[in-house]
Formats: sequence, structure tokens, C-alpha cells
Amino acid sequence: PVLFDEAIASLEIRPDGVYIDGTAGGGGHSKAIADRLTTGTLLSIDQDPDAVAVVKERLKGMACSTVVRANFSDMDRVARERGLVPVDGVLLDIGVSSYQLDTPERGFSYHSDAPLDMRMSKQGPSAKDLVNTLSWQELAEIISRYGEDRNAKSIAKGIVRAREDGPIETTGQLAEIIKASVPAAVRREQGHPARKTFQALRIEVNGELDALSDGLDAAFSILKPGGRLAVITFHSLEDRMVKQR
Repeated sequence: PVLFDEAIASLEIRPDGVYIDGTAGGGGHSKAIADRLTTGTLLSIDQDPDAVAVVKERLKGMACSTVVRANFSDMDRVARERGLVPVDGVLLDIGVSSYQLDTPERGFSYHSDAPLDMRMSKQGPSAKDLVNTLSWQELAEIISRYGEDRNAKSIAKGIVRAREDGPIETTGQLAEIIKASVPAAVRREQGHPARKTFQALRIEVNGELDALSDGLDAAFSILKPGGRLAVITFHSLEDRMVKQR
């Protein structure tokens, strides 16, 4: 897990405390918290059914552990239903997990050709739905806002032009369309030009910034006085929201 030592140290885990790992992922952070508990309780939450299965297996037999499939933005309800409030600490590791990126068929990565999906929960509209139905103006707004890409307009127009020949079905197709839609200088200077667009679509598909805002509110509403909230962020939009809140 990223920032493992820093995240665990920042929680100042008490053996009898109540803790929530709101983004359990592969279970690395959850396991570290659980290992430090005696009479305490750990609630591990993830919206990805694959992650929930992995964490349940990893923490099997640990009496302190409860694993629930939900979005971390709903952690206050989940904790209250189980009589686990107030809590001593909450950990959030925001964004896509390495498992999701490294599993091509989940459709998050432009490094391999796979169905264009990007849904963390495996529910609701996918990235394929977005790129094949939204107007170029709507796509440009998403790419500009969440990808902070100066070429948003030309990429969006390139996507709409390309889908006239047939639906955009795969990550590889989309990556090639983006590459063809930006100037050669951008391709030389910025690495793969699809990175920002893929990030933007992923954030939109999963409502990530709304979930983060709601999740911060939820965490603060159930923390004890003196409780601790540790948040790991990866890009400026998340980082800014967490710092300001």
C-alpha cells in the first residue's frame, strides 16, 4: 500500500479503538490496522466487489474485522447501523487502486486494449457510455475540469468524429483517438497524451470528487473529539479539496 508507514502512524492506533478503512482495496492498510487492535474494531469498506472478496479473505479469522461493500461516502450510515460510532480514526486512500489499473478487463488503463469500462463498483454508466453519447462540449468540459488538459476541446471533437464510424468500444481505440487528436509536440513532451483524459473519464464515471466531499463530511460527523482522519490523495483536485476542508 502507498504511504503505508505514514498513514498508519498518523492514525495513532489504540488497541481498543474503532477504525474505518473507507477504501479497503487490496486490504494492506486494513490488515495493518487490524494487527494493532486487541479489543478494538475495524470496519473495512469498498465499493468494488472484487476488493471486498479479497479483503474478506485476507482478514478471515480476525475477530475485530467487519467488511462491507459500500461507497466510503456512506460510511456514517454503515458505521451507525453496526453500532460503531463514534470512531477513533478513518483512513481514505482516494482514487483508482493498483488492482483496478493492473486488471486490463476492468478498462481503466490505456496501456492495454480492453473493454472501455472504468466503473469501480461495476454498476451504472461506463466510460464507453460517456464517450459514445455525450456531446463534444460535455466531453470537453469533463476532460478540462477533471483532467486539466489544455487540449480538451480537440480531444473531445476527435472522439465525436471517430464515433461517427462506429462506437468506441475499447481502451486501445480511445487511446489512439486521443493520440491522433493532439499536436505531435504534446505527444513528445507529456508522455502518453491519453493519461489526463482517462483520469477525467474515470473521475466522472465514478463521481469521485462528489464522493470525496461527501466522504469527508461523513468522516467528520462520526469521529470522536481528538479522533484522526488520514487521507491519501494523488492529484491536485483531490488534494485541494482535502486541504481546504
